[in-house]
Amino acid sequence: MAAVKLHGSWLSPFTFRVICALKLKGISYEYIDEDLSDKSPLLLQYNPIHKKVPVLVHDGKPICESTVILRYIDEIWPHNPLLPTDPYEKARALFWIKFADDMTLIGRLFRTDGEEQEQAAKECSKVLETIEEHGLIEGKKFFGGDEISMVDIAFCSVAHWLGVIEEFSGLKVLEPHKLPKLSSWIQNFKSVPLIKENLPDRAKMIAMLKRRREEMLASKSD
Repeated sequence: MAAVKLHGSWLSPFTFRVICALKLKGISYEYIDEDLSDKSPLLLQYNPIHKKVPVLVHDGKPICESTVILRYIDEIWPHNPLLPTDPYEKARALFWIKFADDMTLIGRLFRTDGEEQEQAAKECSKVLETIEEHGLIEGKKFFGGDEISMVDIAFCSVAHWLGVIEEFSGLKVLEPHKLPKLSSWIQNFKSVPLIKENLPDRAKMIAMLKRRREEMLASKSD
């Protein structure tokens, strides 16, 4: 029986955050994919407050919320560190991780249509411009330099999920000519073998998210 288990959802960027950290650390784990429409008794037991994925279970002890889990993984398995040791650089990294956590606009793009969606797209573009201008360092492959850090992992929804939503919605939010550093970062991030090998299948994501969105918008109009 594995000492490390991960309850997650293949479609969740927050689950993918944890998968990234475990893979980059080389930690063996058992993965349990949850049906979020029929959550398992174990998930409800491990996360009785929010009842959400991901939940990491280490030696029988559950840890909830993706950012908390990332910090836990980095402290328990300190090799291949995901946060800088320098206090200032660490503080800067934590700022951008919180910025990523606070981003709700990608979800709004998915949940809305018409004028509301167009407004969300405009606001999302402004947020991406902020990341482009202040978050990424000229000449560096990743947020923290030349190696993937916890900040890169935190922005995985921008790297992969945003593009999927753009594709089936017909919106174009991330324009490479306007956001060259961010576009380059996405290419660098997704070309890392451990990242590329574990990203959810794009076609499968499009089919699932498109169906969910149609059901959700239909229920709103009833």
